[in-house]
Amino acid sequence: MNTITLQQVLPAVFSETHEAFDSDVWLKNLTIEKGKFYLIEAASGTGKSSFCSYLYGYRHDYSGEILFDNKSSQLLSTRQWTSLRRNSISFLFQDLRLFPELTARENIELKNNITHHKSELEIRQFFEMMGINDKWDTKVSKMSFGQQQRIAFIRALCQPFDFILLDEPISHLDDANGHIMARILLQECKVQNAGIIVTSIGKHLEINYDKILSL
Repeated sequence: MNTITLQQVLPAVFSETHEAFDSDVWLKNLTIEKGKFYLIEAASGTGKSSFCSYLYGYRHDYSGEILFDNKSSQLLSTRQWTSLRRNSISFLFQDLRLFPELTARENIELKNNITHHKSELEIRQFFEMMGINDKWDTKVSKMSFGQQQRIAFIRALCQPFDFILLDEPISHLDDANGHIMARILLQECKVQNAGIIVTSIGKHLEINYDKILSL
């Protein structure tokens, strides 16, 4: 996939309020290109979670069109969405969606056993770089939210992707770990020539964005 295009997209809940919008995204024609980096800055209540869910196909309660390589996302079958999420778009959810009863390793293997995208050595190297090497066999329920964010980030890298969507990825990380995450992310995206879409209501990954957009 080379482009994601939003054409006059607006969440249904906003259309019901009849409010005017000063947004670079909603009710605009916007094309997000593979290989480029985007920061979506949002205030609370402006639809950040909706934006992420629309791109990932979890929600469809909007007007307008979202196109993948000029094909309407509304025409995709369940099988096509599954393929897209496995091969084209990776997503680091704000709420992480880890399984607390499983270990860090087991959470990551749930994805990597399907994709076979990373070797165990590569995954262990990510753990070491992120400072959580001792959490390999620790249940997620025993970890801090910041540690869980790092696990979810590593899991998001265990698949091929043309775009990676990160929803407030460093909200519970210190600056040092945020810089490490940014460095790993840039390395992985360089290999795949992938685009980056980061959403933030404040603290964000420090990378050189091609575009900074206000939601």
